[in-house]
Parts: sequence; structure tokens; C-alpha cells
Amino acid sequence: MQTDSNRTPFHGVVAIDGPSGSGKSTVARRLAVALRAGYLDTGAMYRAATWAVLSAGIELSDPDAVADCVRSAVLAITTDPTAVSVRVGDVAVDAAIRGPEVTGAVSAVAGVPAVRAHLIAEQRRLIDAARDTGGIVVEGRDIGAVVAPDAELKVFLTADPVERARRRSAETAADLNATAADLRRRDTADSRVTKPLEAAEDATVVDTTYESIDQVVERLLGLLAQHAAAGVEAP
Repeated sequence: MQTDSNRTPFHGVVAIDGPSGSGKSTVARRLAVALRAGYLDTGAMYRAATWAVLSAGIELSDPDAVADCVRSAVLAITTDPTAVSVRVGDVAVDAAIRGPEVTGAVSAVAGVPAVRAHLIAEQRRLIDAARDTGGIVVEGRDIGAVVAPDAELKVFLTADPVERARRRSAETAADLNATAADLRRRDTADSRVTKPLEAAEDATVVDTTYESIDQVVERLLGLLAQHAAAGVEAP
């Protein structure tokens, strides 16, 4: 792999989609570092919004109140892949948004159309700002199809459900069977709003089941090189 110091800075957008446990967060961060580009975790934005809703004591069954809360919350997320942080107002919520309470409620909050519209607009603002200064790797759900349909490269990462559960349980030190059940629940809930198990028509599908993070990143760098050779702006 080329070192960061030898690589020309990337100018453009890489959209990485895929279900939980497919490796997209780790891959996206490492790819952003390799490209000397920004990194945007859109899932963290939905989690931060969910934390704001729960902290305000708002019922998830009241979509208007949920949307009002999210629109009024001051969410801030960094785009430095080596120093990712999320704040709601003056509160750092990096750890809190990964807890079970937020995890169990995030699909309900993300399922409110007004919430998605608000956060997608903010995500596009961050992407446009990154385009002005360089490039950005964006990961989450429906990134290639909805958030950044004009991305220079669209990738859909997938993995065997058992492997997805194994990875997630290793990250959270949770029971494997409970983690597998939670992933199935998340996939079902998210599918009511997004298409977490479907790739955009023009996305490249990469199965990460039997590949290391480094191998996946190398594959994506190779895809970008192919795009460059075809005349698409790339590193």
C-alpha cells in the first residue's frame, strides 16, 4: 500500500454502504486515512439524534415531537478519520451513542421521515464542504443511492450473517446469539426506511467475509485506481 506521504490527496466522494457488521466503519476510516481525505459516519449522526431524543424524554411514538427535537438539537461531528468525535450541544456523546439504549431506539428515530430529511441535508452540507477542500469517505445506509448519488465511487460491503454477528459481538463483548438476534432486528427495522441489504445499481459489491480490513482497503484503492485510469477523478 502506498504510504500517506506518497499519495496524492483524493478529491471526490467515496460512498460506502452495507449492513451492520460488514466492516464498513473500520474500512471507511482506514480508506480515508490512506487517501488523506475526510471521513463521515452518518450512522453516528442518527445515533446522536437518538441520544438527544431520549435525553429529552420524548416518546418514540410521537414522530412530530421526535422531529422537532432533532431539528432543534445542535449536533456536531468531526470529519477527521484519526479523531472522530460527536457532540450534542456541549455534551460529548461518543460513548453514550454506542450504548444499548440508543442502539435499541435508533431505528425508530431514523424511521421518522422529517428526521431523515434533516440529517441528510446536513450530511450533504458536510460532503459539499469536503469537496471544496479535498475529498471524503462517507459510510452508512443509502449513501450511494440517496445521500451522495454522484459519488465518484460507490461500494457496498457485505458479509455472511454469522461473520457479521461474530465481529459485532467481539467489538461489544456481547453474547454472540444475542448479537445475531439484534442484527436481524436492526436489518428488519431499517429495511422499512432504507435498503440496508441492497446495493445501489452502480455500486461495486465487496464481500468481506473472508478478507481482512487491510485486504478490503487495498481492493477499494484498486477500484479508485481503475476509475482514475478510466478518466474519473481519483488519487
